[in-house]
Amino acid sequence: MRSSRIIYLLLFCLMFFSNHAFSKENKILLKLNNEIITTVDILNEIKFLSIMNSEFKNIEKNKKIEIAKNSLIKQKIKLIEISKFENNINLEDDIFEKIIKNYFKNINVNNIKTFESFFKKENLNTEFVREKISINTYWNQLIYKKFSKNVKINKDEIEKDIKNKKKQKEYLLSEIVFTVDNDENLKEKIKLIKKIINEKNFSEAALNYSISDTASNGGKLGWIKEEILNSKIKNEIKITSVGKFTKPIVIPGGFLILNIENIKETDKNVDVEKEIINIVEKKTNDQLNRFSNIYINKLKKNIQFNEI
Repeated sequence: MRSSRIIYLLLFCLMFFSNHAFSKENKILLKLNNEIITTVDILNEIKFLSIMNSEFKNIEKNKKIEIAKNSLIKQKIKLIEISKFENNINLEDDIFEKIIKNYFKNINVNNIKTFESFFKKENLNTEFVREKISINTYWNQLIYKKFSKNVKINKDEIEKDIKNKKKQKEYLLSEIVFTVDNDENLKEKIKLIKKIINEKNFSEAALNYSISDTASNGGKLGWIKEEILNSKIKNEIKITSVGKFTKPIVIPGGFLILNIENIKETDKNVDVEKEIINIVEKKTNDQLNRFSNIYINKLKKNIQFNEI
């Protein structure tokens, strides 16, 4: 009921107000503890998601609003938790500039000047974007401090795997990480996800259902080396053809569906030590992302949601 009322209000405003007029009619839609989500926040999030993923523009309007709302709820949950430990989440310019070089490399934004110029041209408030990046940065630091001791990686196994293989296999992957709430049925949710994949595409299904931070760019993971994957995921990928997606794989805190976009195999000619470091880092990030999703779902249960 809450979601349908929010969507109705947003659709009404989008139909009858220009961007300028709408900004004057800014309304509070949701309150999460002491944090609020407004109609302008939703519109800004829609703009941001459209920039990060060109396919987002093709989604129907009410779906865009729902996805933007869920994205902002996740962001506010992160902010509420971070605020328990940090009084100020503003990043210094030199740190912020280093982060955006990687964050926006696909749109050639690599310094503060191009960052401000690009988003001004896109008519998107740079402070809105900057806050998003700051929240994610502090959140990642929090997750590392909290869960890095729980990361389990077998370096000897990685080294053995690297040395024993003459060829290196890599997979171009996209992901959907999803959970099943108490009022949902696993089979029905899988059916809904598959329906969007088959009728639309994998990217749109990720935008709609993935709880991973990769959802904003359609679940794209890029090229992933075989050594990084755990045995359960590796076994599922091996029986899945290029252009197809795996059956749901049980992972800590939920389920994972992987889309195999392409596969390549090259002669292995690498610095073993550097490769071990690289694989350990990526495996660590993967496990920390899983812990992050679990932790957000746990925090969400203790958040007070109020529709205004």
